[in-house]
Amino acid sequence: MYTIDIPPQHLYSYSTNASPGGSPANTYAQTSYTGLGPKTRRIELFRRDDTSQDTLQIPYFCTIIMYPYAMRRPIDRIMTGRLAYLLRFVAVTFGSFLLGKTLFILYNHKLSGTMSLGDFLGVLFHGASLDLAVVGYLIALPLLVVLVSYAFTSFPARRVLLAYHLLISAVLALVFVGDAALYPFWGFKLDGTVFLYLDSPKNAFASVPLGFTLLGGLIAQLWAFGLFTLLQKSTPRRWERGSRPILGAVGVLALLPLTVLVIRGGVGRSVTNVGQVYFSQNQFLNHAAVNPVFSLFSSLDKVEDYDAEYNFFSEQQRAQLVAGLYPKEAPAEIELLRTQRPNIVLIILESFGAKYIESFGGMPDITPNLDRLAREGVVFSQCYANSYRTDRGVLSTLSGYPSFPTHSVMKMPAKSRTLSGIARELQRVGYATDFLYGGDANFTNMKGYLLGCGYERVTDDRDLDRSLPRQSWGVQDGATFDYLYRAIQQRGTDRPWHTGFLTLSSHEPFIVPYQRFAEEVPNAFAYVDDCIGQFADRLRKTKAWDNLLVICVADHGYSTGPSKERHTSRIHHIPMLWFGGAIKEPRRIDQLMTQSDLAATLLAQLGLSYRDFPFSRNILAANYTYPFAYYTFNDGFGFIDSTGVTVMENVGEQVLEQHPAPSAERIARGRALLQTTHDDLARR
Repeated sequence: MYTIDIPPQHLYSYSTNASPGGSPANTYAQTSYTGLGPKTRRIELFRRDDTSQDTLQIPYFCTIIMYPYAMRRPIDRIMTGRLAYLLRFVAVTFGSFLLGKTLFILYNHKLSGTMSLGDFLGVLFHGASLDLAVVGYLIALPLLVVLVSYAFTSFPARRVLLAYHLLISAVLALVFVGDAALYPFWGFKLDGTVFLYLDSPKNAFASVPLGFTLLGGLIAQLWAFGLFTLLQKSTPRRWERGSRPILGAVGVLALLPLTVLVIRGGVGRSVTNVGQVYFSQNQFLNHAAVNPVFSLFSSLDKVEDYDAEYNFFSEQQRAQLVAGLYPKEAPAEIELLRTQRPNIVLIILESFGAKYIESFGGMPDITPNLDRLAREGVVFSQCYANSYRTDRGVLSTLSGYPSFPTHSVMKMPAKSRTLSGIARELQRVGYATDFLYGGDANFTNMKGYLLGCGYERVTDDRDLDRSLPRQSWGVQDGATFDYLYRAIQQRGTDRPWHTGFLTLSSHEPFIVPYQRFAEEVPNAFAYVDDCIGQFADRLRKTKAWDNLLVICVADHGYSTGPSKERHTSRIHHIPMLWFGGAIKEPRRIDQLMTQSDLAATLLAQLGLSYRDFPFSRNILAANYTYPFAYYTFNDGFGFIDSTGVTVMENVGEQVLEQHPAPSAERIARGRALLQTTHDDLARR
């Protein structure tokens, strides 16, 4: 400890290098009210690295150099220390958000298209309101700690803040790194959807290569350590009440209304929301501006109140807009099958968009086998995926139920068990039913859903031979197609049967035992096509072929292009193909439809009722007079009818695609369907 005599008019909180060998960073001031005369007062300086004590007399003129002369009035140094900590907390957390957005842009720059310096600054500027709102939430506890520290000198403020700094550093690092890493695969900002997959983290990150996962984990750790270190260095080491605790407490209390105002987003009617930062026609820039912490936690309040979401219209207006969109049950006018009791294999093709199949208007040469089978079977040329993820697409296909922007019905047992299923209806008329998946069927509660909708048995990777070749998602498709072929060969003839099969090899990371294209994505789709071709050719030589109906339909599409293309109608366009010995004759059906219409269309061909599928349409019925396709993606929808296409993002109310011309009616019908489906989900 070093003692310095200083005139009282220059007495205030300070640090100095006046002590021998000391430095400003290593000294702390503490007043000692031992009078040394009418002109001086003693100040004690403590060094972190020195417990010795000495006295140093400082001439008056030196104090002008050591302390800014402008500080003529004494200020309570404890108040200054606390307030300075709060300001530093704001600066550090807000700065980490700016850094996070910068890294997000750098990592995902290939998805941004052309991006100027002005665009980058626009991201930071427009996103600042959400950043400050998150800072407002984060600083709530430090404000409370500071207030308590004025009242109770023994309160362990620094220890409490240490634990808090550690917690928020870890959470912020995980959220920002996870958001940047998952965006190329998911195509939207991190939100409550992630919690649907936390029970199976292995599967949730199966799209991401192992090396990248490890690198992301390392970056997250470094980020958390750096943020924690900065926050700790910003924290005062000594928390005395000070000479003016009431003044300090009043100063902190004065910050509370400002904090609330920042969190709320001002004094207007609208409160802080994700859409307020949208500023560009480039959706990547809008997404980059969104604070992922805000996006994640603000989406959690949408979990239960389904019928309160998307209330665009009065009940009368909503009913008028959806009238006739889903006609009542009616028989098919066209017969596609030679029998009403064929054995049925339903193959749900992972990520298999129509853009990869020439016979569906896609790229040439990738799928010669599907193109060949299309010439022999029934092609549904204008089918669209209901959603953008497998859990949604599988449920829409098997239960004829529409998808939702931010909800996975498959993950809601209380809701999904109210749905009917193709398998259940087939089971009622004597079919044996089973489902095959080479991955983990427990992922997203898929096994529970499958068993609930009518499948008697579910076979997944745990039931398959451990020696079979595998990738990150599970057993490769070649092996599971072989398994399915052998199972069909062993089937008896005492009762008809239906098998559902979800493929997985045409999913990130696209690692397949096949090499026809240098690019991994088309090569993976070519591999699955080769598996289907071999499967069909082998079955054609068996007795099972004559009474066999094979249905191929994708769960959703896939895009390697920029973020703004991910939810376009082209990406949601998927194949649906029926082939096999049960097909009456080759046919091409060009009616607009979605994969959810498979249930009603198939059951009608089998002479079975589909009244338990209110959102599925028999597209071959006479009353199917208004063909349309409707799909959803993360907080957005697409609506396609004979007049054109409209794709709209609900956040920011931005139209992502519309042609040949804008249509208020398409927007209104899409919104009415959002409202209708959420109301229906709430009632289940």
